[in-house]
Amino acid sequence: MPNFALRLPDHVMSQAKTAADEDNVSINQLLVAFIAEGLGHRRGLKALQARAERADVEAALALLDGAPDVPPEPKDRMRLDR
Repeated sequence: MPNFALRLPDHVMSQAKTAADEDNVSINQLLVAFIAEGLGHRRGLKALQARAERADVEAALALLDGAPDVPPEPKDRMRLDR
């Protein structure tokens, strides 16, 4: 497994130490988990962006134009008294 020197601001390191202590893991485990989670999130966003770029907006609007103009069923109505 390769090593990588990472410089963190003092306040980030302090928060990482606190979080690692709370989770009973090493700082290394905590940071690896956070980095992996962030990369997964980024990969998901990139996939959504790629799908959006392939979207056929005209086809989607045509599909919506063909939908019946009826009110929503009671269970699908939004409550406005929040």
